[in-house]
Parts: sequence; structure tokens; C-alpha cells
Amino acid sequence: MPGIGPVFAKLLLQHLEVEDIFKAKKSTLSAIEGLGEIRVKNIREFQNFDEAEKELAFIEKYKIEPLFIGDENYPKRLLNCYDPPTLLYYRGNADLNSSKIVAIVGSRMHTEYGKTITEKLVEDLSSTNVLVVSGLAYGIDYLAHKAALKNNMKTVGVLAHGLDKIYPSDHLNTAKEMVQHGGLLTEFMSKTKPDKHNFPSRNRIVAGMSDATIVVETDIKGGSMITAELANGYNKDVFAFPGKTTDKKSNGCNHLIKNNKAILLTDAKQLLETMGWQEKKKKEPKKTRELFIELTEEEKIIINILNNAETISIDDINLLSGLSSSSVAVAILNLEMQNVIQSLPGKMYRLI
Repeated sequence: MPGIGPVFAKLLLQHLEVEDIFKAKKSTLSAIEGLGEIRVKNIREFQNFDEAEKELAFIEKYKIEPLFIGDENYPKRLLNCYDPPTLLYYRGNADLNSSKIVAIVGSRMHTEYGKTITEKLVEDLSSTNVLVVSGLAYGIDYLAHKAALKNNMKTVGVLAHGLDKIYPSDHLNTAKEMVQHGGLLTEFMSKTKPDKHNFPSRNRIVAGMSDATIVVETDIKGGSMITAELANGYNKDVFAFPGKTTDKKSNGCNHLIKNNKAILLTDAKQLLETMGWQEKKKKEPKKTRELFIELTEEEKIIINILNNAETISIDDINLLSGLSSSSVAVAILNLEMQNVIQSLPGKMYRLI
């Protein structure tokens, strides 16, 4: 529908069931604040169901999994973003809701330094069940995917076009391998070309579906910097490898670190420690203790969630609690002040 992108689709779905959107009266749609007269008109007059039928036929022919925003397998981390894709198209076998997901991005014209860092980082993460996400572009993206495949890790490429093609075409064989050991994901219908304006949209998915975005090597401008800025906007952890101040290819990473938009990263061990992903020694089970404090209903919900997890991220608390992000933030602050829960690096929490 013209004028109905992810943000307005999300707004509509907050007020109406899917089928009801197509059947709604003008007065019903007009009552939705922010929708506007032109969008109401576009919804009421929409008749382009032939294109939808063609896309359904394409999906069925090539065994593509459509992931609607309310589906169980939809990448749920995206739901914490203000502009989650309404519909995704997926081919692969990786769990898009894996417990640990990292985005690895960087320059298309990488140096040997960037290549070495990328391959070493992925290799060192290979024993930790991390899902590697990137954009299947030339350079660092491609190196990250290839390194993941080499180390028997799942890796997902997020595309800026439909699943009827692979861009760049040089990566076709790797893409086929990724479908068997990870996957390909896009929000774009078939026959959508990899136009320039599609890449920032693709980058928001890379940032939004990951727990952390790692910038290996980049100049001050480019897609990797956009991805890092988007990740910051989504309150995700961003890491960057530093480089020489005289090296143009490291200007972007050094800029992110200097301006506190990225954590300076040196190796996989530091990443795992910061994210709270390092393997823990088995402890004796804690005895259940009574809390001699008054808890609100919101605080009780969060305590119950933490009782079932050693550590848990703020994103998962938001998802599992069903509470608004502001309610969760207030409840967590109160619980921290009462010494009931502890804040860990990487926006993780645990019971004390």
C-alpha cells in the first residue's frame, strides 16, 4: 500500500486485526491518530491483490518461509525496534531467535588487517554457539560469512533485494551454502532490485536482530557506520576494532570509539565477557529465599522471569514480561536499589 511502511503498518496492527484493516470503514481508520487522510484513502482503495498472489506463488515454488510480524519464528529482537519489518522472506535453517547473535560489518575495500581480525574473531567465537549475521556484501561482510562456514557456524545474510537473485552475483555459491548452514533473509519482495535506498533498510535489520554489532574496519562514511548508528538507536551494544590514526580504513572505527558510540574491542574473549556469554562453572543450586520487601506486580513478573534464567538481557525481559519498556525500566531500577537484582555488562541482569 502506498505510504504504508513498517512504522504505519505497526500502528495499524496495534488497532486492528489484519483482515479488518482491509475491511475497515473510513471512520474507523480516520480515528487512528497519525494515520492521515491520504493513507486512509490508500487503504480503502487498495485492490492490488494480484501482486500478492504472484508473490505467494513465488514463495511456494522456492520453499521460502514468510515471517509475518506476529509469527512465532519472526526474529523477536526486531520487535523492540520502532520500525520492525512487517513481513520477512526467509530461506534457511538457522534459528533467528538464537540466544547469541552478532552482526559483523565493515568496509567493502578491506585491508589485510581487517581480514585477519575478522577471521580470527569468528574462529574464536566458533565454540560459543554464536549466530553470525551480516549483509553478504563485498569485503568484511563476505569474510565474516565465509569464516563462519569454515568454522561450522550458522550464518545469515540479510539482503537488500528479493530472493530471486543474489547481489553481488560473485557470492552466489556462498549464498547457496549459507541456505544449508544458516540462511538468507530479506524484507523485499521478489523482483526488487538492489537499489541504493534499500541498503539502509537492510542495515536496520542487521542491527536490530543482533545482540551486538561489531565494526571491524570502515572509513568515516559508509554502510557500516549507518549500521552502527542504527544499533545505537536501538540500544544495542556496538563494538569497534581500533586502527592506526593514519589509516583511512580505520577512521570510522576510531570515530565511534572516540565518541563513545562503540566499545573498543580487542578480541573474542573481551566480547564474550562484556556480553556475559562466557561459560560459567556449575554452581550449587541456590536455595530459594524469601524477600522481606514489598514488590509491585511489575517487579514480581520480572523476578519470575529471572528465576528461570542465570542471566537475561533487557530485550528478553521486555519481550517475556509483556510490559511496556518504561514499566520494565522503572521496575528494574527499583529492584537494583533494593539489592534484589544485579546489572551486568551488555545490558544483562541476574538475581543476587
